[in-house]
Amino acid sequence: MPRKSTRLTFAVLATGAGVFSMLQSLIAPALPTVQHAMHTSQSTVTWVMTAYLLSASVFTPILGRVGDLVGKKRTLVAVLVTVTLGCLLAALAPSIGVLIIARVVQGIGGALFPLSFGIIRDEFTAAEVGPSISNLSAVIAAGGGVGLVAAGPIVSALDYKWLFWLPVGVVAVTTLIALRCVPESPKRAEGRVSWLGAVLLSGWLVALLLPLSQATHWGWGSDRVIGLFVAAVVLFALWLYAEARSSSPLIDLNVMRLPAVWTTNAAALLFGAGMYAIWSFLPGFVQTPRSAGYGFGASVTGAGLLMLPMLIAMFCSGVLSGRLEPVLGAKRLLTTGAALGAVACGFLAAWHDQQWQVAFAAGVFGLGIGLAFASMANLIVGSVPAEQTGAATGMNANIRTIGGSIGAAVTSVLVTGRLQPSGLPYGSGYTHGFSLLALLCLGAALAALLVPARRTGRMPGARAVSDPPSTEAEAVVSGARN
Repeated sequence: MPRKSTRLTFAVLATGAGVFSMLQSLIAPALPTVQHAMHTSQSTVTWVMTAYLLSASVFTPILGRVGDLVGKKRTLVAVLVTVTLGCLLAALAPSIGVLIIARVVQGIGGALFPLSFGIIRDEFTAAEVGPSISNLSAVIAAGGGVGLVAAGPIVSALDYKWLFWLPVGVVAVTTLIALRCVPESPKRAEGRVSWLGAVLLSGWLVALLLPLSQATHWGWGSDRVIGLFVAAVVLFALWLYAEARSSSPLIDLNVMRLPAVWTTNAAALLFGAGMYAIWSFLPGFVQTPRSAGYGFGASVTGAGLLMLPMLIAMFCSGVLSGRLEPVLGAKRLLTTGAALGAVACGFLAAWHDQQWQVAFAAGVFGLGIGLAFASMANLIVGSVPAEQTGAATGMNANIRTIGGSIGAAVTSVLVTGRLQPSGLPYGSGYTHGFSLLALLCLGAALAALLVPARRTGRMPGARAVSDPPSTEAEAVVSGARN
């Protein structure tokens, strides 16, 4: 394939991953509109978000591994087609049940992240891999911000169904270009898909994330919540046992135990808790009427505009990190990004009386997101064997999601645990929530300090490299198999 096509390949990957990331947050501000239009309850409409979360969590690592085995381009095209169909079904959904099913189908697009990282590693030169992964991470991070900012104007000017009609056209065109222009990597992992591992992985993820997302409706002490948590522990133990004994594991536990991998995943868990909670609760904070003693009574569009500094900052810092990584190293950038998140949340806990204070804190947090997203991806890709890229980056994305669910659930307890007579939370609930998120991001920074330092510029397995093959990772995996 001609060398010049890497730019087009990157454009295709960035478009697909960016749209999926946008779909994560695009519908959240419009949930009250969907509830009214579908004549359903608040507890039911939350499944529009929950179904998407569970589906993405299940399919991201599984299809990442499938791509490693059967071909990343082939899997990428299949996933893009599926996302297109999911968006079309959502746009035409006549009932809340059909919309929830459509969101399950859309969630399969979570596999776009690991597949895209794998294609970049396989097809780009060593000098391009780090910056390209940083740029793609910036697009992924910014996509979530675009969803928060764009939802209000789209719903106001058109209708909530256009939140799905617009992605239909974009993803359909992207699919056609991917089919013609994205190269199929000749690199394949050996083995087969461990379906037992896939079922057990799906089981413990659903059993963990479902009660975290629904506990406010079911009650933390309810039989359903406790039972699912117990099931998650049992299924997780069975999954570890099955993967350790499998000759072709879905997720190679030897790779997951690599120091650079487990420390990066620990930082991802903690930083994800802070990031997703900010995305979930900051718009609600600024939309709270001033009569509550805090908030600004902003509309959905106004809340999105206050999040705009975060969107701009995360994209700029994500792109910039690709230039800084060869000089400073991904470890320092991850530590800095998590520390900026802690500073932003600490600022919000202390000062949130003026709109400029919220906008400033959002911008600082955006800088942290851009640096952290890019550096996490580079650390994982640079530390695992080429044939494990999809599975390893898929698990990293999943661990961020798990952290996000935990962070959102715990923050919800702090914010909604005590309500005013009007039914609105007390301002102290948000203050305690922001303080907790600051501590979580600080924990992510401390975890990032544990990441082993490695020489910059090394991206094992990239095309046309002068480096030797992956050293520590391949030695560990090879030793485990022998």
